[in-house]
Amino acid sequence: MAIKEGLRPGGRSARVQESIHSAVRALLQEQERSTVTVPQIAARAGVTPSTIYRRWGDLAALLADVALARMRPDSEPAETGSLRSDIRAWAEQYLDEMSSEPGRNMMRDVQASATPGYCVAIIGAQLQTIIERHPDEAAPSVDQLINQVVAPVVFRILFSAAALEVDELHRLIDIALQHD
Repeated sequence: MAIKEGLRPGGRSARVQESIHSAVRALLQEQERSTVTVPQIAARAGVTPSTIYRRWGDLAALLADVALARMRPDSEPAETGSLRSDIRAWAEQYLDEMSSEPGRNMMRDVQASATPGYCVAIIGAQLQTIIERHPDEAAPSVDQLINQVVAPVVFRILFSAAALEVDELHRLIDIALQHD
């Protein structure tokens, strides 16, 4: 089921949604993901299970919505002085967060969402911010950075037993920043 859009920011629906999201995050910290249920979430959030089913349809859609909300950055990418070091700082933080167990679970939940372009938009906006900070430095496009840096990180996190090493991440960034 697609996640319904168009809630009034700050309205009752937004408060209920935040209460449910908070309940999901708390339960995921307290117990195994596979044991979390809609009735538990509803009880913790102070709503009926039908409220959750009406809004999200099922547990997978709710987990995807919570994961998508967590993908939004809390702040602008770090400003370290150069394009290369800004991209390195951002990519190292992304690798660290996404390769953690909560990050891996979040990525799996996002895969189940009905909004596949959302993550690309968030990551793209962060990379664009970094590029625009350094107008005097030659930079690859956002798409090149996603294809040459982010995609290998995500692939290794989702489909390998081990995430990329930081040295390999730096090598990928260096390749992306090479100018022909």
